Amino acid sequence: MKTNMTTTALLVVLCCLHVASGVIHNLQYFYTGTSGIPNFAEFIAVGIVDGQQIIHYDSFTKKAVQKAEWMTAAVDSDYWDRQNGNLAGAEAVFKVSIGTVSSRFNQTEGVHTVQWMYGCQWDDENEAVDGYRQFGYDGEDFVSLDLKNLRYIASNPQAVITKNKWDNDRALLAGHKQYYTQTCIEWLKKYVKYGSSTLGRTVRPEVTLLQKDSRVVCHCTGFYPDGVMITWNRDGVDMHEDVDIGETLPNEDGTFQKRAELKVSPEERKKGNFTCEVTHKSGKTLVVFVEDGNHGIIIGCVIAALVLICVVGAVVFFMVKKKEEYKKAEQSDSGSDTSDPKEGAKRVDC
Repeated sequence: MKTNMTTTALLVVLCCLHVASGVIHNLQYFYTGTSGIPNFAEFIAVGIVDGQQIIHYDSFTKKAVQKAEWMTAAVDSDYWDRQNGNLAGAEAVFKVSIGTVSSRFNQTEGVHTVQWMYGCQWDDENEAVDGYRQFGYDGEDFVSLDLKNLRYIASNPQAVITKNKWDNDRALLAGHKQYYTQTCIEWLKKYVKYGSSTLGRTVRPEVTLLQKDSRVVCHCTGFYPDGVMITWNRDGVDMHEDVDIGETLPNEDGTFQKRAELKVSPEERKKGNFTCEVTHKSGKTLVVFVEDGNHGIIIGCVIAALVLICVVGAVVFFMVKKKEEYKKAEQSDSGSDTSDPKEGAKRVDC
């Protein structure tokens, strides 16, 4: 199953479960290096814990910035200095890597990106842990770590050189195992502890129907955590055809938004009862009824006023659709590792 790592000026994120009994916690870091984009940062790094951004760095400011107040209690006084050093080193390596990889594709100019995500997850009920390390180039998979077998997997012929280089460094692979199964997990648990008051909250979604011509969009926003299910129904029966479920996206205030579009003509809408059902851990399922009429926008059964919180205040440069085998490990911890400050910048060169 092929994966696309598409760029977007938005905090990513990505599909994490949050603080509660028996949930999976995630520590994520996303690095993106670019070339050929005028007036845009050539390097951006963002760290995320259970869907909340904790750190941001870019090549303009060249400074690691705290994005969550509770981080103050979670780290020591030298933490941010170490992050500045780690991320400055990663920035330098990424500049070299873009040139190295583009040359393998016989590309000498144009816009190019190198992306890296790595991190760990922890199930607080059964203590299961996992981790991953994955690289992409120009929106496509390049090479990824098979943590179980301690080897790299090349996604295309151009990545084989990188795979062989890293596979032959057994000390590097052993370091990966220790980091992703121990060090990263230790930091994840620390962050979950200190951020529990924020990460453990629940906020109900606000639901609005946007109806025009042959489309009806069920838009949910302002909810936290990000796990939400949107279902379209006709006469009480779930609909799967002509339904397009969008990505879960972050809002500027730390909450999330998601939309589900139903393709149905005005004539067809008169023949049945169409509803959008929204399920979220914050409360009972919300049911919104499609109204018949000639309105350009119909708002039905909105639980609160629609808050137009547009995507995003912090800048993660891309969102990632992982391969099926990586879905359970949707997290990554980069330069935020104070116990192993070299992990963030180490061996990113291709």
